[in-house]
Amino acid sequence: MRRLRVAELQDFLQAHAQQQPVLLDVREPWELERAALRLPGTRALDIPMGELTSRLNELPDDAPIVCLCHHGVRSAHVAAYLAHHGFDEVWDVIGGIDAWSLEMDRSLPRY
Repeated sequence: MRRLRVAELQDFLQAHAQQQPVLLDVREPWELERAALRLPGTRALDIPMGELTSRLNELPDDAPIVCLCHHGVRSAHVAAYLAHHGFDEVWDVIGGIDAWSLEMDRSLPRY
């Protein structure tokens, strides 16, 4: 599994813009209501970790998938799962949305 620091995320997304990367947020709906990350040049897809196995068909197999959660634990599990199930370009965001809030956008609420 490949990992990205939040400071690398925007550059990564920009470098892969032609492939239309997917920002896969695996948090629960109540978490998304508190703090959602929407970045230009990405397709945002919100699938809670517990629903992933039944919703795999929603994921593209021809674009990078960048997994995100609160602190990076769930997204790391999801990224490993996807890689194990044949998705080639899967990345995990280290520290999750909390790290994004601390390092990149302090206006994004922490919880």
